[in-house]
Amino acid sequence: MAIELPRDARQQAIASIERYAQTEWDQRLGNVAAGALLGFFLEEIAPLVYNQAVADVQERLQQRIAELDIEHHEDAFGYWRRREPPAPRRR
Repeated sequence: MAIELPRDARQQAIASIERYAQTEWDQRLGNVAAGALLGFFLEEIAPLVYNQAVADVQERLQQRIAELDIEHHEDAFGYWRRREPPAPRRR
C-alpha cells in the first residue's frame, strides 16, 4: 500500500523540507529536489512508521477488548438478592 499525502499536506511537507535544508544544512534545496526527497521518505521510511502505528493501535484495541467483560459485566439473577434483607452484622 503506497502512502499518499493530500495535495495540501504534500506542498507543506515540501516547503518544510526546503526550509530544513536551508536552516540546518545552509543549502538551498529546490522544489523538485525536495519533492523527490519527500517521495523517497514516503516510499522507503514511512511504511515503518505506518506499520508501527497500526501495531500500536492493534495492541491498544486488544487491551480494550480484554477489558470489555470487566467494564460491562452484569451479574444475572440479581433480582432476589436485591430484595433480601441484609444479613445481620456479627460482633
